[in-house]
Amino acid sequence: MTDLAYSRLKQRALRISEALGTPSFYTNHKKEMQISSESLRTNSILKKCRSYLDESLMDPGHGLAHAEAVAVDAGTIIQVEGRIYNLDSTIVSRLIIYVQIAGLLHDIKRKEKDHTIVGGEEAKRILNDFQIESHYRRYIVAAIRNHEAFKEVLESEDETAGLISDSLYDADKFRWGPDNFTTTLWLMLNSTNVPIETLHENFMGNIKYIEGIKDTFRTQTGKKYGPEIIDMGIAIGHAIYKEMTDMLGK
Repeated sequence: MTDLAYSRLKQRALRISEALGTPSFYTNHKKEMQISSESLRTNSILKKCRSYLDESLMDPGHGLAHAEAVAVDAGTIIQVEGRIYNLDSTIVSRLIIYVQIAGLLHDIKRKEKDHTIVGGEEAKRILNDFQIESHYRRYIVAAIRNHEAFKEVLESEDETAGLISDSLYDADKFRWGPDNFTTTLWLMLNSTNVPIETLHENFMGNIKYIEGIKDTFRTQTGKKYGPEIIDMGIAIGHAIYKEMTDMLGK
């Protein structure tokens, strides 16, 4: 029953997501998204960075597709923030690449305890193979170390380091919106044997956790668009919960 039930719930999630439409972050910043996507697709540094990612070793719900989505959103956020702070376009172009490296590598050790710390150390090792200025390597490692919610945020080395760190964090937390209920949840369940009864029992506690994300966004862009994205995810989550409740006859 569980496989069929999860398939039914996923389809329900996809229908609700489609009905809710696209979050305004993506409709308002199509140009920046296109630039970010093109950077991730064509930049030689990012291609090299991607080669260090082994899908088979990554967490099922936080694999390559997740890393690439975070990288694209982070590259988009940093462009919008760059305009807010009147940064030179040459600097912004460079920051897109560096925040996308952070996006690709941020969950490289997601399966391990204290994955932000261990992942930061792994990223530091990997970045030794890159011709990147040492301070930017430090910024990337610090951003990975700082990307977990509800944890102490280490003070940034300077404003640029803070911008990379905050853009990565917000892009990662955008995934807790519709993506969490249309993609991530089902990837995680496919790799486990969690009974639907257990999922149902813990579901609303997880929804409450996600609600708390709304108050943690760090960039001006994240604070503007993040709560809407999270609320859309929560709406899908409530629909899934109701469907599960009906299926279980609760």
